[in-house]
Amino acid sequence: MLGVLLISLFVGVLVVQAYINAEFTGDHIETEVGDQSGVPVAIRGGGPVINTTGGQESSSRMPARTIALTFDDGPDPTWTPKILDVLEENDAHGTFFVVGSEVARHPELTKRIVDRGNELGLHTFTHPNLQRLAPWRRSLEMSQTQVAIARAANVRTNLARFPYSSKPQAIDDVNWKIVKDAGADGYLVVVNDMDSEDWQRPGVGQIVRNATPPQDTGAVVLFHDAGGDRAQTVAALKVFIPMMKERGYTFTTVTEGMNRAIAQQDKDSVQSLPLLPVNPSAEPADRWRGSALLWTVRFADGLVWVIAGLFLVVGLLTIGRTVLLLLLATRHARQRRKKTFTWGPPVTEPVSVIVPAYNEKEGIEAAVRSLAGGDYPDIEVVVVDDGSTDGTASIVERLGLPNVRVIRTPNGGKANALNTGIALARHDLIVTVDGDTIFEPDSVRMLVQPFASPAVGAVAGNVKVGNREKLVATWQHIEYVIGFNLDRRLYEVLNCMPTVPGAIGAFRRTALAEVGGISDETLAEDTDVTMALCRAGWRVVYEERAKAWTEAPTTLEQLYRQRYRWSYGTMQAMWKHRKALTDSGDSGRFGRVGLPFLALFGVALPLLAPVVDIMLLYGLVFWELQATVVAWLTMLALQLFTAAVAFRFDRESLRPLWRLPLQQFAYRQLMYLVLIQSAMTAMTGARLRWHKLHRAGLTRSVPATEGPLFLPQQSVSPAIDTWPPSRDHARATAHPASGRATARPPVPAQDRGTQQDRVLPPEELPSAGSPPGGGSGPVSTNGAQEVSRGS
Repeated sequence: MLGVLLISLFVGVLVVQAYINAEFTGDHIETEVGDQSGVPVAIRGGGPVINTTGGQESSSRMPARTIALTFDDGPDPTWTPKILDVLEENDAHGTFFVVGSEVARHPELTKRIVDRGNELGLHTFTHPNLQRLAPWRRSLEMSQTQVAIARAANVRTNLARFPYSSKPQAIDDVNWKIVKDAGADGYLVVVNDMDSEDWQRPGVGQIVRNATPPQDTGAVVLFHDAGGDRAQTVAALKVFIPMMKERGYTFTTVTEGMNRAIAQQDKDSVQSLPLLPVNPSAEPADRWRGSALLWTVRFADGLVWVIAGLFLVVGLLTIGRTVLLLLLATRHARQRRKKTFTWGPPVTEPVSVIVPAYNEKEGIEAAVRSLAGGDYPDIEVVVVDDGSTDGTASIVERLGLPNVRVIRTPNGGKANALNTGIALARHDLIVTVDGDTIFEPDSVRMLVQPFASPAVGAVAGNVKVGNREKLVATWQHIEYVIGFNLDRRLYEVLNCMPTVPGAIGAFRRTALAEVGGISDETLAEDTDVTMALCRAGWRVVYEERAKAWTEAPTTLEQLYRQRYRWSYGTMQAMWKHRKALTDSGDSGRFGRVGLPFLALFGVALPLLAPVVDIMLLYGLVFWELQATVVAWLTMLALQLFTAAVAFRFDRESLRPLWRLPLQQFAYRQLMYLVLIQSAMTAMTGARLRWHKLHRAGLTRSVPATEGPLFLPQQSVSPAIDTWPPSRDHARATAHPASGRATARPPVPAQDRGTQQDRVLPPEELPSAGSPPGGGSGPVSTNGAQEVSRGS
């Protein structure tokens, strides 16, 4: 709902901005003069000031040798002040027919027009062709401009001039109806006698000739103080006003000229007519309405500038990320594919694979068979059943695989299951696998080879989407290759890997012990522990050859839940490790490189990405269609190029990329909402529960099970307070990157030969859950033999 409200707000503001800026192009098309049979001859042959108030139909002219200078389309912050200065220098006044939206933007300038003795008239709010508007829109255009003037200058006006109008002779039947409607609202409609045509910028001399009335007749002369470069207008006025004064002309406003005409009529008439007020005071209600209008315009203008700025930021971040990816990821790929590249001597140490499982009956058999049947010479698989209710543990036991063990624990969460499995693992190299993931035969062997380097504490594998047949899953496949695997190459080069994926990751036991094991303080336990390892100075690398096939969500609802948890967990982990920003050493390096990088490209860029779509829609509707489409296609081409590079690095077929354009119109928007909701959840401090995704199971290269499965009811393992033994251990200071975990790995590696048949005493049994009261049990640090007891 928040996402929809925010997007609606942005779109609404852009529509208001488009209206204010007169970008509804259909409203601004000039029309030809139509049938004039319904227009009275006295109007078509009369003066430029047309009066239809009170049902009358009359027109008036300026007195002889009287010129009413009129200026349309302002106020403009550049040209209006210059024109005001010319008028003041020549002791002349004029009538400014202002556009309401510009009045709202420049209220001080509007007030300056009035303070210098000039007059205001209405030129509508957005300068549309009134013939193309509905009656209610025409009334709105006039009333909005009126209240804007009231707020800006504390005056009101009875004068109106319609955009695209010219002289009385050009009034046709459609315009005549609009003129009469304006008269019914109390307005005098002002056209012109002489059009300077300064908008064409024909040259100063031509503008002066166009504005000069014949002989000694009075005239309403049209100029413009906005709408483009008005330097010729300013120069022409400097010539025109003195020239006409030398010919005996006086310059006045339209209303003052009308009052002079009325005064002349009074001399020949028995009954005198009341004079027209010049800039009468505005009503208080109009000023209040004008204030609301001005703040609306300012808010729309300000927000559009913000959106434009964010659009620039998104563009710079996107380009910057693309350049970094192409440079550093390409460097990583080329280095790894050199024939001379090696991690060191082949790693053949025994490996323990930990599989935390909760209600994974659909995929657990295929996952366990792929792990147990790999080509690695010495491997044990430890399946930790976290209180499943669907017989997951029994399915694994029914397989009867010799190198597979099953541990049953009460439901305590994934972190607790991982820590319990690590605690009972027999070997120092630990591989963690999700219960729905299938390994290639050589995945474990490839995954542990980086441990030939003693600096490597963890290895991220190459996660592949196994169920790519459906559109939603295909989109995730594209994202996994581009957004995850390509990013990991970049992060490794920068030595700030933020996440070892839960689907396929490997750790040294000593590294895990140093940071306190797997923490349960965030929903993204894999990101949390990886950040802790980076802060502790361990190197985290990416091994592209170690592939694991995972089952991706196939519905938008399931995808939303998964990504909501991921995004929220990542934000939790970033907040938890925020002190790295001010740390020194390895922790500080990660804090000043890894965290900002993740914040910019993992959170800020996706959160700001909706601006691109909003500006696209705005451009398609209100801007140049061709330019907008070209810009969007350029952005898409950049994404396709990046995607092609990523797919080439991963040796994937380019065929799925034809669906990438479709991804821009559904998948990305879903991710926006996910991030917005995650950010709000994080800011409000709400707790997010674990969402179990529905699994259908993968069957990639897995032999079928012979015979029916029997799922006997077995008791779970006993719940013990702590692991490892906490007796006689003193409290030690925890590593700054460590977090609360529910079951810690033991410090010494367990010897496989002596441990297999050993019966552990009660004090050495593993924890099956957190201690009462939410404590974490003791913390044991390998190497330094430092142990601390959790609270």
